[in-house]
Amino acid sequence: MSAPTITAGAEPMTHRRTLEALSGLLLVLFVAMLSSTVVSTALPKIIGALNGSQNQYTWVVTATLLTATATTPIWGKLADLFNKKILIQVAIVVFLVGSVVAGFSQSAGQLIAARAFQGIGVGGLQALVQVAIAAMIPPRERGRYNGYLGGVMAVATVGGPLLGGLIVDTSWLGWRWCFFVGVPVAAIALILLQATLHLPTARRENVKIDYLGASLIAAGVSVLLIWISFVDGSFAWISWQTAAMVGGSLVLLALAVWVESRAAEPVVPLGIVRQHTTALAILGSLAVGMAMFGGAVFLGQYFQIGRGYSPTEAGLLTIPMMAGVLGSSIVAGRLITKSGKIKPYIVAGSILLVAGFALLGTIDHETSLVLVGVAMFTVGVGVGMTMQNLVLAVQNTVSLKDIGAASSSVAFFRSLGGTIGVSVLGAVLARRVGDQITRDLTAAGIPASGGSEGSSNLNITALPEQVQDIVRAAYGDATGHIFLISAAIGVVGIIAALLLKPITLRTSLDLPDAATSTAVAADAVDGAPALDQVRVDTTQDGPTTRR
Repeated sequence: MSAPTITAGAEPMTHRRTLEALSGLLLVLFVAMLSSTVVSTALPKIIGALNGSQNQYTWVVTATLLTATATTPIWGKLADLFNKKILIQVAIVVFLVGSVVAGFSQSAGQLIAARAFQGIGVGGLQALVQVAIAAMIPPRERGRYNGYLGGVMAVATVGGPLLGGLIVDTSWLGWRWCFFVGVPVAAIALILLQATLHLPTARRENVKIDYLGASLIAAGVSVLLIWISFVDGSFAWISWQTAAMVGGSLVLLALAVWVESRAAEPVVPLGIVRQHTTALAILGSLAVGMAMFGGAVFLGQYFQIGRGYSPTEAGLLTIPMMAGVLGSSIVAGRLITKSGKIKPYIVAGSILLVAGFALLGTIDHETSLVLVGVAMFTVGVGVGMTMQNLVLAVQNTVSLKDIGAASSSVAFFRSLGGTIGVSVLGAVLARRVGDQITRDLTAAGIPASGGSEGSSNLNITALPEQVQDIVRAAYGDATGHIFLISAAIGVVGIIAALLLKPITLRTSLDLPDAATSTAVAADAVDGAPALDQVRVDTTQDGPTTRR
């Protein structure tokens, strides 16, 4: 019997081919990030124009995060089974349709529904771009290319709020163009990916997709997040609704774990999730997501409603945070590539993230903008040093065939943390604002009914001037409180980062040593080769591995 042929993975691409392929992927990432950042500064005016409430303001953000969270592991698993490029293009099309429908929304409810559909595409893009990059670039070199990712993130996060502010401040455009603006960019990305992205496809016989596990995960997460959004508002913490929703969610998630442990092709492989590095990276991503999304999403609201700035000015005021993301991701990425060490940067980033949010926790409606800027810059540096590197730490520990499931697992929990953070902090903000408005209106001798109106309807300009001042002060003062909560949540990320084992990034795409040792061990036990022979075919999308 001939010896088995061990293939550790495709050879790394040249720098030029990598940059060509990255061009389309980075444009896709830019579109996905732009969809949320362009809305951040415009959302107060959008919800005001649609006569929406504070709860609906939160749900416009939560709906996208919810569906993105629920579908991310599904997209990631599909990437381990099918052509990655086609999946990315499908996700772009879903995103495009959602964007167009959102732009034509006539009510806050319609906008929330459209954003939920859009989130399905976003979930695919945020998982698949990471998967595609991992399939092209070894972990050690990926640190350098993460600098490009950081640059795109910074451009989207700086340019998005500015663009959104300009759009809603330009009378002949209007807020609907906040959703239409990404359509031509996504169309260009589709064409560019078709021309530049060529990835190996692992064609496997008798593939079984775990639709039951995927459905149970999506249903369990969705019910839990819906409960978080409505508890203590529509119903009490201790009520039959809470028992039904929390109990139902736990039952669904328990069934999902049971199904995943027995599935031939689990959506979230429990063996990978249980690994030391993966488990801690997931915990860190959950905390970072809760702190980052949950806190940052309300900055635009703070500047506009709490401080009275226009959407364009609010976009400009968020530049310090994005500058921190850009600078730290580029510098940290190059240092990681040079040293191969990643843990020190994750630990430092987690600490800076908490420090920045703690500083933001001291603000009110009269705080110096210099202090606010310093705090935002610190948060941005922390995000740039942690978010991508937690994914990289996990990708370094798994074989190429599991890159999709591993990457999407981290993205799933980060998005889950963000969704929980937005829901919880949004509910806290709404209650504190409502209480303070009622109290201040009563002190001013104004009927308290105005307080409920002011706290539930974000069309602030329709209120009397004296009531406007009270509402703005309430929003400005309450926002600092939710940033303190974000800082407390971020401490969990510091603990997870400290518990990570020291990691040296590998220089190969796959795990050749692990594959070899597996084969040797199997030979010793069975007296026969453990690895099937691998044949590489050439297709138009690159080499195809057949097992």
